[in-house]
Formats: sequence, structure tokens, C-alpha cells
Amino acid sequence: MKVSSWWIIMMLIFLLIVAVSMLLLFHWDVKRMTKQLERISQNFGTNELVRTNTHNKNLARFAAKINQLIQLFKQNQQSVERREMELKQEITNISHDLRTPLTSIKGFSELLTDPSISETDRKEFLDIIQKKIDNLTMIVDLFYELSQLDSSDKKLTMEKQFLDQIVVETMLMFYEDFEKEQLEVKMDEGTVPAVLADNKATVRIVINIIQNALTYAKSYLKISFVEEDEYIWLKAVNDVEKINATKLQQIFNRTFRLDSSRTGTHLGLGLHIVHQLVNKQGGKAVANVHENEFIIEVSFRKWD
Repeated sequence: MKVSSWWIIMMLIFLLIVAVSMLLLFHWDVKRMTKQLERISQNFGTNELVRTNTHNKNLARFAAKINQLIQLFKQNQQSVERREMELKQEITNISHDLRTPLTSIKGFSELLTDPSISETDRKEFLDIIQKKIDNLTMIVDLFYELSQLDSSDKKLTMEKQFLDQIVVETMLMFYEDFEKEQLEVKMDEGTVPAVLADNKATVRIVINIIQNALTYAKSYLKISFVEEDEYIWLKAVNDVEKINATKLQQIFNRTFRLDSSRTGTHLGLGLHIVHQLVNKQGGKAVANVHENEFIIEVSFRKWD
């Protein structure tokens, strides 16, 4: 009986020692994790995560959840930093886009105050000023449309549209521009099935594609349509002087410029709006380069 009691006491002492040891180990590990969190918070740029040496499942799960929060916060921080960089680039682009025509307007306006200039020169200067104002208006319109893209109040009205007619009518608006740039325009003839789209958004898509061609095409612009089972693809092809195919993955970024030395239209903004509007209508926008040709294709769902 005494031996049995002795063994029970020894067993209880052993269990107590084990329990205290586990508690001390748990306390030590929590303290160690707390110090790790302090280091991580002080040096958040590192890739360090919280580690635990215990085999306690609850503590290990707790550490995993902390690490998940750390990774999510870092991803969010990286996203914020990237957006800040993009915003700075956008401000630079906006300043460049606005400064150029404003400088021209200011310069030619000052020339108009000269009483010695001829009436012919005066008319020419006024025409230049008007074109610069039109350019400024177009840029401001693009910025406004961009601000509306993510607005919850901006709803698309998806209706039956005739894409080929929209393209023809829109291209006629730029007839004088094509003549001025001496661009040869070719377009597929024949009927195209109706598509399901928003009229204003589709017109803006076509306008931006045409403005892109007017800015960068050397001698021609070709418009064609490709019919698939569920989609109609609008394909625009124009020749270019030089283009880096490795930059195509950035072509729809709002801060991207194909050629930063160009003035006038904000290419990245225009094609970014194309990409956004096409996606909102359930389609796709892709860009490609073949030899000396720049190709942009956008798809629209067929009207059932």
C-alpha cells in the first residue's frame, strides 16, 4: 500500500514537472514570438516571419495566422507604394500633356498682340490656338472619363449595337485628320452581326483607337472584323516606325507611353480606357506587334 502511494506521488511529481516545463516553454516561446513581432514592426521591409519552436498546435496555428496578416499587410503596403509611384508618374504625364499646348497657346497669343503681323499670319495663329484648345479639351475629357470608370454611379446600358456602323461614323469624324496626316484608311466591307454593347462606351473605344493610330501610324490604318461563335473582334492595324515588343504587356497601363518624346494625346491613358471599357462590357483587349505593324484587337459579345 505504501509502495503504491509512493508511486502515485512520484507520478504526480513527474506530471507536475512536465506541466511546469511545458508552461515555461510555452511562456518562453510566446515571449520569443513577441520579440520577433517587435523586430518585424521596426524593420518591416524585411521578409522575416514569426516562428515558433513548440509543438503546440494552437500556438503554431496562431503564429500561422499572424504570418498571414503580416504577408497581407506587406502586399497592401506594396500595392500602396506602387500606386503612389503610378500617381507620381501620372502627375508628370498630366503636367507634360497640359504644359505643351498651354505653352503654344501662350506663345501664339502673345504674337497676336503684335500690330505688325499680317491678317494671314493672324488667321494662321488663331487656327493653331484653336487646335491646341481642342487638344486640351480632348485631354481633359479623357481624364474625366477615367475618373468615371470606377464610379459606382457610372452604369453601362447594354443594348443592340451595329459595330461596323459605329466605326464608319466615328472615322468620318476624323476625315480631315486622316487627310492632314496623309494616312491611307482601309476598312472591311460587308455586314457584321450586331453586338451587345453600350453605345457611348463603344464610340469612346473606337475614338481612342483612331487617335492612337493618328499619333503613331506612318502611312496607313486598316480596320477589319473577325466573327467568332460568341464574339465579334474589331481589329485595327497601323504601321509604325519602331516599337519594342517587350513593352506590349504595359501597353494598357494608364501611365505607359509608347514614345515618351511624343506630345499630344496621352497614349497610356487612351488605351487604358479602351481596356477598361472593353472589360466592363465582357470583352477582351489585346495588343500585338508583327514586323513593323502595331495591332490592337478588342472583342464584343454578339447580340443574341
